[in-house]
Amino acid sequence: MTTYYYIAASEKFLTSDNENLHEVLDERHRFYKEQNKEIDFWFIKQPAFLEAPELADVKAKCPQPSAAVVSLDKEWITFLKLRLEYVLSGEFEAPSDSIPQPTASLVTSN
Repeated sequence: MTTYYYIAASEKFLTSDNENLHEVLDERHRFYKEQNKEIDFWFIKQPAFLEAPELADVKAKCPQPSAAVVSLDKEWITFLKLRLEYVLSGEFEAPSDSIPQPTASLVTSN
């Protein structure tokens, strides 16, 4: 199993132009590409991992519809938590029986 770290909040908050999260993610993606580093972070709308029973308290606190940034990099998630301030943060182990796909979304395409 692998440890994944996350920040979660309302989708509206995380996609707000006031928070500029998209710029932070774009910059990190560019940096990884320049360094030939494999992407280890994901932006997920309505993250399925919040459905896991062990994360029920997080889901209850998180405004819906929610979104999350998930990463293998604990320090970067800590940076995002401090930068964005009004987000929930934590970690989980996956894959597991309750979280088979750590980056899965509950959003269905039409």
